Order: sequence, then structure tokens, then C-alpha cells
Amino acid sequence: MIFADATVLIALGNASRLDLLSVFNGSVVVVEPVQSEVTTEPAASGLRTSLDTGTIERSDLPNASGKAPEASTTAKELLGEETTNGDVAIIGEVLRQQQKDGAVAVLSDDRRVRRVAEGLGATVTGTIGVVVRAVSDDELTGTEGKQLVERLDERGLHMTGELRQRAIELVEDAAEN
Repeated sequence: MIFADATVLIALGNASRLDLLSVFNGSVVVVEPVQSEVTTEPAASGLRTSLDTGTIERSDLPNASGKAPEASTTAKELLGEETTNGDVAIIGEVLRQQQKDGAVAVLSDDRRVRRVAEGLGATVTGTIGVVVRAVSDDELTGTEGKQLVERLDERGLHMTGELRQRAIELVEDAAEN
């Protein structure tokens, strides 16, 4: 399973490119606490459409609805949180999948979520990783990928000049291979 965080959903949604999440092998899942964090437009409308069309799956997993308190409690402790927000729900699902020996991935731009998920053995990537994957899979040309990086930056994905340049280089490398 691939759990999407609000950071990636908002960035891609604001660029009207949530469709790129289909490049992954496996279901991209959004847990309810994450869904409720995506409130800005056009990301919120894009997420609703993606959920309605099945591009992104809505989670009815036990941890998301509070029925697996041990995973939620551990996730809260790992993240230093007192309530179950989107970050806690995602880390709780990573823990739950780990208990089932299931492969799990997380899509997030949040450094804390990424670090904890990686520490738990999840595969982790972010918004730029989605763009690079789309270029690698020929869903986007290199030029389209670079234009999307620029559009993401313009629409709120916080990138330093150095990070933006590194993202462009990753897209160019993906286009060449």
C-alpha cells in the first residue's frame, strides 16, 4: 500500500496533477485524517474527484478509524503528537502494515514523517519523486516534468533555489534514461 500525505496531495492538487499518482504500482490510499487536511482549492476538489474516480483510494482501515489504538498510540509517541492527525494516521498505518509483513510506501514532503517512516522501513518519496517517476515512466516528457517543477514551486511547494535546481536535474536524468 502507498499512503499519501496531505503535503503531496496539496502540491500536486494545486497544480492539477493528482493523476500522476497512477504511475505507482499499488494502490495510493488516503486516510481520513489526511483527507480532512486537504482544504485548499483546487487541491480539495481534485482530491474529491480522484477519490470518486478511484485514482486514489479512501481508507477504511482500522487505524484510520481509531480501532487499532496500539498503532495510533505508538505513532503519536514517535511523532510527539497528542492527537490523531494525518501524520499520526500515516505512521500508524506503516506500523500496522509492518506487523502484517506488508510492503508499505509513504508519499510525503514532511521531513518528520519521512524520517519516521523510513526508520520504520517504509519506502518514501515526495512530490518531486512523483514527477521524476512520471518522467521515467514516460507519463511526462522531460520538458513537461521541468515545467511541472516550476509550476509546483509557483503554486506553493516550498523549494529553495538549490532544491529546485536539484529537482530539475533529477527530471533531466530521468528523461535521459
